[in-house]
Amino acid sequence: MKSIYLDNAATTKLSQTTQKYLISILPEFGNPSSLHSTGQKAKKIISDARVSVAKFIHTTPENIYFTSGGSASNTLGIRGYYLKHRCNIAYSPIVHKSILKCVGNYESTYPLKVDKYGLINISDLRDWLNSKQTNPLVVIEYANSELGTIQNIEEIIHLIHLYNGIIYLDCTGSISTIPLDVSSLDVDMCGFSSHKLGGLKGCGVFYKKPDITIEPLIYGSQERELVGGTEDVLGIASLGKVAENYDYSSITPECRDYVYNYIIKNIPDSYLVGTPIGEKRLLHNLYICFKCIEGESLMILLDMNGIQVSTGSACNSGNLTTSTALSAIGINQEDIHSCIRMTFSGRETKEELDYVCIQLKKCVGRLRSLL
Repeated sequence: MKSIYLDNAATTKLSQTTQKYLISILPEFGNPSSLHSTGQKAKKIISDARVSVAKFIHTTPENIYFTSGGSASNTLGIRGYYLKHRCNIAYSPIVHKSILKCVGNYESTYPLKVDKYGLINISDLRDWLNSKQTNPLVVIEYANSELGTIQNIEEIIHLIHLYNGIIYLDCTGSISTIPLDVSSLDVDMCGFSSHKLGGLKGCGVFYKKPDITIEPLIYGSQERELVGGTEDVLGIASLGKVAENYDYSSITPECRDYVYNYIIKNIPDSYLVGTPIGEKRLLHNLYICFKCIEGESLMILLDMNGIQVSTGSACNSGNLTTSTALSAIGINQEDIHSCIRMTFSGRETKEELDYVCIQLKKCVGRLRSLL
């Protein structure tokens, strides 16, 4: 049976270059905090990775901190800043669950308004910032990996800084398809995960400007006392290696658009969720509602035919509660469980794409025939 993986927003395959590199350093078992030569070899692996990641997002190595993943970076940035400054927080309601749960612990929070695509209402943000907020912190995603919507980042950051606010930018959903330049964007804090780029799971990046102070969440001496605990040397090494070799020029919309055009022409009562194709949308993201079916059932049926997709964010898979992103953009309640997300690598062949198209039409028709 064919096996076609179309869930690259959930996680990506470990790159061959990274895999070979990791195998080569497996014998380096030392603790990076040890002062002897064995420990210092491990420490150099981390140091080299820090340089590579810093170059990857256009900053200096001392601004890079390694965490256990995107959720850890989100929590460190938001909770760490709140504990230090007792700030007021505005946030996008379509952000990752780790952010929603984090801000849910505080009273001084405000969910920003978004439109039907998930784009933040700039006027609403301006009004909040203008309401004499003390120490304003704004938390948004660069792009939502479920809807595919890319925010108007430059405009948002400029507005926040105009009111002396701070931004935390979750880049986990965007880092695989949108190059990140924290210097030119003037980002205050951000984070992302290694496994979205072809690295190992369980490792992430937290970036902050040097003048921004936060409280650590895990106490210890590592990562300049912001992220305590013995470092995950292999995870950090994988992140450094993918940062060295990542090729954004290979990220194109052709595979996504090929399947989308087939769906619109051949599968009735189907529509795109999120921003339109060709506008502010992740190039590999296709989030489709097939009316009158259950997305979970379609996902399972496609999997039985060798095609792996999702019903949205991997962090919500297996959870039949309503997607917070879909609720926030006001999608029809009858359609809210009828969506699937396909995220392409861009390496799919025409034969594979044709197979996906045929199976989509076949499986949707089969499910609708059961009504």
